[in-house]
Amino acid sequence: METDAYIALGSNLGDRELNLLRAVGELGKIPGSRVTGLSRFYETSPVGMPSGTPAFYNGVARLRTTQTPHDLLTELQRIERAIFGRTPAAEPQSRRLDLDLLLYGTEQLSTPDLTLPHPRMTARRFVLLPLADIAPTLREPVSKQTIADLLTSLTTDEQVSLLE
Repeated sequence: METDAYIALGSNLGDRELNLLRAVGELGKIPGSRVTGLSRFYETSPVGMPSGTPAFYNGVARLRTTQTPHDLLTELQRIERAIFGRTPAAEPQSRRLDLDLLLYGTEQLSTPDLTLPHPRMTARRFVLLPLADIAPTLREPVSKQTIADLLTSLTTDEQVSLLE
């Protein structure tokens, strides 16, 4: 059975735009999956990172997949490590690529390694703005609000600007 999953993409090291585009290509290689939507890319201030951290480029991809949520998470982590050299860290750090599983259909899940919907997605403009590009009427499973409504009601000091 296929499910729509939404994946946040972020990069603040190297050629950030190329990193995001390459990540989209890698998402399409996940067995039983295909990319069916891609937001515009945004330059965003680093949230929760030390002062002086380079700005991120962010976007969101919609993936139609037969993978289970946990198997999909494993694939996302494999892409981060094997393709982009990411190593796990206790503290937030700059990275060539960050992939976060935001939504998996209407699934609500809380396990030690995966929480769905992503626990901080509704508080982050750098997630909601690109998600609204491709799914403004999608309802967040917990609040039942549309992505567009969540974005409208969000108050944050994040700096987010569309890449031209």
